[in-house]
Amino acid sequence: MTPQELDARIVRYGDLVPCKTAFIDAHTPGSDQKENFTIIGGGVSESPDQHVHIKDTPGFNIGAAGQPPKCRNSLHSHRTAEVFFVLRGRWRFFWGRWGTAGEVVLEEGDIFNIPTGIFRGFENIGTDYGMIMAILGGDDAGGGVIWAPQVIEDARDHGLVLAETGKLYDTRKGQSLPEGVSPMPLLTEEELTAFAEPSAAEVVPDFVARYWDLMAVAADAPARVIGPDALLTDRPGFEVDFITRGSIGEDAYTTDRHEVLMPVRGYWRLDVDGTRTVLNPGDTCAVPPGARRSLAPAMTGEASLYRVRNTDDPAGPTRAH
Repeated sequence: MTPQELDARIVRYGDLVPCKTAFIDAHTPGSDQKENFTIIGGGVSESPDQHVHIKDTPGFNIGAAGQPPKCRNSLHSHRTAEVFFVLRGRWRFFWGRWGTAGEVVLEEGDIFNIPTGIFRGFENIGTDYGMIMAILGGDDAGGGVIWAPQVIEDARDHGLVLAETGKLYDTRKGQSLPEGVSPMPLLTEEELTAFAEPSAAEVVPDFVARYWDLMAVAADAPARVIGPDALLTDRPGFEVDFITRGSIGEDAYTTDRHEVLMPVRGYWRLDVDGTRTVLNPGDTCAVPPGARRSLAPAMTGEASLYRVRNTDDPAGPTRAH
């Protein structure tokens, strides 16, 4: 692999291109300052302005959300897995029809495998700009976002209308729905009953892993975070491992799976088919199947990263609520 080919498979944190009009709540007060990033795959953005860094998907999508303090992402659901880990800041995740069924606060490095079939939202409760990285199941990320009815109604009051096609129209800019296209219908009360309302006691133990717990577990070998035999048992169409300085050697290896590397702390030296680079926190690297690679911390000090690989499992909602 040439240096140019490897560079094309890396999205650097400093090169991320934000979209401020990605979703229906882009004008809603309290949510109008968030930035959405589509890193690998098309994601679930509803805006044609969304920049996609790497279009080819490995069986899942990678994205990110950046938000200033007190900025909130509105209640929504997905048909496939949605996994977040905190890169920067302190975040509160909440869920349920009105966001009151349960909540959990995540610190830097913590990971949350959000149960499918629930409405969820999140907000930056830190004191500075924060960033969370996301893994979405499936090549098409489940076909889009399912919004809680009040989110669609609030957005309409602030000039944004979501069409049944999943495309946004901004009435403040004079846009209107094309002839023959209807607004996205609100979920009925009967349909809403299908969305679970689990408590924090039901969710947190089985769906959240804490960074410092993972650092301890991965002291000598990579920690299995998400997978059929992992700390957070699941089969979402991908698996997630957590790697530290002491849990991986410098020996080269290959795999027949797509592998995405996402550093959390420290700097990581990566060699792929004879080409060397360094990955920094917030970078995302997609290593193709069959490539010979080695991975090791490039400097002394704390070092950790999440490694995501595709599996043969379907990307649908495989978890029990």
